[in-house]
Amino acid sequence: MNQSPTLIEQGLSRQQLKKTVSCANVLTLAYQSLGVIYGDLSTSPLYVYKTTFSGKLSLREDDEEIFGVFSFIFWTFTLIALFKYVFIVLSADDNGEGGTFALYSLLCRYAKLRVLPNHQEVDEELSTYATGSPGETRQSAAVKSFFEKHPKSQKGLLIFVLLGTCMAIGDSVLTPTISVLSAVSGVKLKIPQLHENYVVIISCIILVAIFSVQRFGTHRVAFIFAPISTAWLLSISSIGVYNTIKWNPHIVSALSPVYMYKFLRNTGLEGWVSLGGVVLSITGVETMFADLGHFSSLSIKVAFSFFVYPCLILAYMGEAAFLSKHHEDIQRSFYKAIPEPVFWPVFIIATFAAVIGSQAVISATFSIISQCCALDCFPRVKVIHTSSKIQGQIYIPEVNWMLMCLCLAVTIGLRDTNMIGHAYGLAVTSVMLVTTCLMSLVMTIVWKQRTITVLAFLICFGSIELLYFSSCVYKIPEGGWIPILLSLTFMSVMYIWNYGTTKKHEFDVENKVSIDRIVALGPSIGMVRVPGIGLVYTNLVTGVPAVFGHFVTNLPAFHRILVFVCVKSVQVPYVGEEERFVISRVGPKEYGMFRSVVRYGYRDVPREMYDFESRLVSAIVDFVETEPGTEEMRKEETMEIMEAKEAGVAYILGQSYAKAKQSSSVLKKLAVNVVFAFMSTNCRGTDVVLNVPHTSLLEVGMVYYV
Repeated sequence: MNQSPTLIEQGLSRQQLKKTVSCANVLTLAYQSLGVIYGDLSTSPLYVYKTTFSGKLSLREDDEEIFGVFSFIFWTFTLIALFKYVFIVLSADDNGEGGTFALYSLLCRYAKLRVLPNHQEVDEELSTYATGSPGETRQSAAVKSFFEKHPKSQKGLLIFVLLGTCMAIGDSVLTPTISVLSAVSGVKLKIPQLHENYVVIISCIILVAIFSVQRFGTHRVAFIFAPISTAWLLSISSIGVYNTIKWNPHIVSALSPVYMYKFLRNTGLEGWVSLGGVVLSITGVETMFADLGHFSSLSIKVAFSFFVYPCLILAYMGEAAFLSKHHEDIQRSFYKAIPEPVFWPVFIIATFAAVIGSQAVISATFSIISQCCALDCFPRVKVIHTSSKIQGQIYIPEVNWMLMCLCLAVTIGLRDTNMIGHAYGLAVTSVMLVTTCLMSLVMTIVWKQRTITVLAFLICFGSIELLYFSSCVYKIPEGGWIPILLSLTFMSVMYIWNYGTTKKHEFDVENKVSIDRIVALGPSIGMVRVPGIGLVYTNLVTGVPAVFGHFVTNLPAFHRILVFVCVKSVQVPYVGEEERFVISRVGPKEYGMFRSVVRYGYRDVPREMYDFESRLVSAIVDFVETEPGTEEMRKEETMEIMEAKEAGVAYILGQSYAKAKQSSSVLKKLAVNVVFAFMSTNCRGTDVVLNVPHTSLLEVGMVYYV
């Protein structure tokens, strides 16, 4: 068991560690997950009933309507959170990773829906690149054929995935805002004269504190937050039991789905619109899936099924029982339902619980952005490992402070938790719909389920989510426009970045220099070989990049040992260290030219202390020693490589600038020359991402016309 952290650090999948995971480890991870994953779910009682009865429905609340709302909460929580996510969706992990991009990665591998531009067949031999049994069902073959025949559908699927991803990022802006603001506003019950501005100021201070502690990492935050989250869930469930017994034990009968029918029959349009508040009870389920890489599927299932689920159901039941006897407190129901002797302790725990709720989505957003960067769907940012043992625990400074600014803007700008709740509901239902559609494709292509099973899943869960989505769309003018604006902004950034990088790669492929031409150029331009190793970075996995041809034409000298290095991502979460490098020879043996393809998974992040030079040279030496030839020749070349390393290593990077062609449309010129150029200038440079020492860096400028 002591080897597990090391194995994870080296990039092996958690699937390979499942057999070695003990019961104690599962329980430990389940306990930690309470402090990271379930904070969003567990703070929903702060605002669910308040938001549900915030419209015209608030004028007509009676016992039957309150019973109907609780019935909707119970069945929504049971069907969507428990059955769909815990029992089904969590099983669709990509080597232990979850989230929208993990599902998309599975589809890419199994159906080759969108293979990365520098994909190689040798990548499919990776130990984590499993594509299941070679057998195809008629249904899976038909779906694959459709995507192959209609390339535009592949692009449409990418946009669909980006939409879900951007809605999830929008969720990370709204969750801290509504959780903290709802928790802090409870103080007005005891201090009625407290002005709303002070509530907003206190909320902003707490938000700044939340984002300030992110740099310490998920592991430390989890151990700090887990006991608070546990105390919170035990508190609200105990209060729920107390309120149920004291005020209305008959609320138990609302577990019958008949009350949902009665609710819609009696309230009509107003009841349908109010469902946008009910859906807030399951706001954290997508975060639970996205944070899967921080823990394990089994630990999340254990924590949810045996602790989180029963605690929250009891909390909602108790609040409904209280409301059935206190109609006038509908907008302050959560804090009003707390018995007087324990009000202040619960208020303090609620404030801390709101902080934990924010932690869940912030951690998920770091994971999402990291995956987007690896798949060329987001500008390069600094990704910091916060744990030396767990690969998936990361921190992204730029994203952290951007989220903080957006949260503060929404908090100061809206100040109304009901309006924020309307926006929140639309973001949540959109992400859930995207997950349902992707899961249907995974069930067909990856799991190879029968059509009737896939349709049952799609109709059962899709219809429920569409019902909630439609009610949230109705509230777009009342705050629902916020996640739409945020998601469109993020999606534009992602799509333009993906478009620009793809076009630059196409330019590289079209303008690459042949190996024969480089060899033939030598004598004619008086090319000189200098001592040392030259590492030429390129996106190409074959051929010689145009930037190198540009370099030798202007400066006809390069190093004794030349290595074309291609650092690329593959459609798996992690790549083991022993599979990291793919070495091959470029040109004749006597020219000392090699190619090294360095492969990373979309959840792999090069560590700052990673000794890249030594590992690369070691991989080249291993390659030379396995080549055919005499022992003496191999030793001689090995010595030459080691002497070149001692002489020094130089890094040659292309500083490229993309520009749209003169014949391009105005929209394309705006996207490439303005937006993409701005992002390229202000994102992390290639030398920073690759940890290239500045004293050994040589940049070659080029303009790419795309």
